Amino acid sequence: MGMSALFLSRLQFAATISFHIIFPAFTIGLAAWLAVLEAMSLATRNPVYRRVFDFWLKIFAVAFGMGVVSGMVMAFQLGTNWSELSRASGPIQGPLLSYEAFTAFALEAAFFGVVLFGRSRVREWFYLVSCILVAVGTTLSAFWILVNNSWMQHPVGYTIQNGAFVPTDWPAIIFNSVVWVRFPHMLLAAYLTTAFCVAAVGARLLLNGRDRAEATVMFRMALGLAAVLVPLQIFFGHLTGDYVHDYQPVKFAAIEGRWADEQPAAEVILAVPDAHAERNRYELKVPVLGSLVASATLDSKEVGLKDFARADRPPVLIPFFAFRVMVGCGVVMLLLAWIGTYCAYRRKLSERRWLLWPVAWSFPLGFVAVLTGWFTAEVGRQPWTVWGVMRTADALTPGLSAHFAASTLALYVAVYGFIFCFGVYYIVKIVNRGVMTGKVVAFWNGNAIAQTFEPNARFEAQRRAAEATIAGRKATSR
Repeated sequence: MGMSALFLSRLQFAATISFHIIFPAFTIGLAAWLAVLEAMSLATRNPVYRRVFDFWLKIFAVAFGMGVVSGMVMAFQLGTNWSELSRASGPIQGPLLSYEAFTAFALEAAFFGVVLFGRSRVREWFYLVSCILVAVGTTLSAFWILVNNSWMQHPVGYTIQNGAFVPTDWPAIIFNSVVWVRFPHMLLAAYLTTAFCVAAVGARLLLNGRDRAEATVMFRMALGLAAVLVPLQIFFGHLTGDYVHDYQPVKFAAIEGRWADEQPAAEVILAVPDAHAERNRYELKVPVLGSLVASATLDSKEVGLKDFARADRPPVLIPFFAFRVMVGCGVVMLLLAWIGTYCAYRRKLSERRWLLWPVAWSFPLGFVAVLTGWFTAEVGRQPWTVWGVMRTADALTPGLSAHFAASTLALYVAVYGFIFCFGVYYIVKIVNRGVMTGKVVAFWNGNAIAQTFEPNARFEAQRRAAEATIAGRKATSR
């Protein structure tokens, strides 16, 4: 039996959103970190911060461009494959997407060019403000997307008229209680994704004996931030679990791998869920812990998947395993962040190669955690597109053929694969060249002072000569 248009359209949307989300997850945190670096550079006049800023700005530009290009396809799919969803939810989702354009895109479009090309053309304070506003723009973009998605997860503030969702209470939609749990969770995920990418690059440079001052700044700042944010992320992750428990009990049961009602409930650590037999195979679980996690009590009754009709259950395997992969990534990030921060402030990082190697390879952790968290939320929502009121099958474009869905899926995968390979190749090339390669430009009183650095034995002397030139210009201006 061939695959249906519904399945292929869901697969297409999953593929494109999975590709797209990794770039905002990276650039949201990176934009904020660039703003911090610029502020520290102005406050301390330490040239190391400026060099680190210039290095990561190039990577940010590539990732930001890839995120914009890949995100454009999302709107096209709503028209080609999901026109019924667009028709029904357009009165709510349309304005929310326009709010993103009027706020987030407007800030990014207005000030991103200044950040890329305007350092020598604007005053230092205005350049810093531009960096901050780009960071605010990326954060607002995430906010409006989460407002939109959270309404689909927990629809409020609407009435149905002629088959369409008509808003009746915009404050309830925008300030949905679910948003203020999920938005911080996503924002922290983006910051942690960036932190481990930055720390991984710093560790790699230290392992290669290059750019020690800059690499140390990357390593310490990134892991120091992660050491604080991972526990905070775990807290918001628990709050997210609470909203799933209260509003989407069948998703919660799928995540837990719980088939029958239990009181008190056990916590399934690992298993292989068998949806056909409605049981778990090779199960490892802890008694009572499930009630403690779900309801903060030792004797609560927790519902199982058998309480719901088969047609109303999500695919169990994906949310069950995706959730555990996400949690596993969080545990590894917590250990690396705490151990790395402790060692970083004990000095002599270059001698701790046993730590640098795992940190250097930790860059995928944030991306994997974001993707698996998204899989848990979105696959766990099935078979609903708008939870409890609109099924995914009813959101599909009428008359859409499987042939068309398969063709567009293949096209998108091919194009996205090319873009991804090209972008990643270019970013890796930037990282391999290191911080002290190419032209580093410093500014004093609006005058550019440039010095070219090459990755050879003389680069330290070249760096000192450039810094002496900058110091001389500063003394002369006084």
